[in-house]
Amino acid sequence: MHLDSRLYLISPPQVPDLAAFAEAFKAALGAGDVASLQLRLKSADGSAVPDDDVLYAAEALMPIAQKNEVAFIINDRPDLVLKTGADGVHVGQSDASCKKARAILGDDATVGVTCHDSKHLALVAGEEGADYVAFGAFFPTKTKETKFKAETGLLEWWSYATTLPSVAIGGITPENCRPIVRAGADFLAVSSAVWDHPEGPAAAIKAFEKSISEA
Repeated sequence: MHLDSRLYLISPPQVPDLAAFAEAFKAALGAGDVASLQLRLKSADGSAVPDDDVLYAAEALMPIAQKNEVAFIINDRPDLVLKTGADGVHVGQSDASCKKARAILGDDATVGVTCHDSKHLALVAGEEGADYVAFGAFFPTKTKETKFKAETGLLEWWSYATTLPSVAIGGITPENCRPIVRAGADFLAVSSAVWDHPEGPAAAIKAFEKSISEA
């Protein structure tokens, strides 16, 4: 039997008020089970932000994650994982390869890989030492431009065929997540559904927990 999916939070692409976001992060973690936070900062045009912005955000947010036993993952940049002491890195297909990230960070760090809607990319990531693979997008999302559409059948196949954890990403909300949970996703990657929830992040986490348990 598949255990309940856990939440994998992704930061908003812009965090203009870091102190306010730190409080929102605390509220989210205090509301229920969260496995990890991925710090994914991008400028308004989608380009990378200055390294100092990532380091500054990590300095503020990582202690909150550690206090709550939540893994702290940095997007794209294994070198900044080394600088901050974060738990790991998430790389896309156009970023540092899984193999390179693993070589930089060693065996103890977490390395996750975006695999879109591809069994092949996921199997390659597993062979290269990934700790999890991310599939998506499952639904339309405003957080980032999506060129790939994944189906729940991919999660079902992956859960049956391998033991490597899967992360489902892309427009996931408390209202639409049940089929993904039932399909076997180990983690639900969520961003705007939490940070932009009309009643706040804590209410979003509770709503996700309710949906996950009902699935």
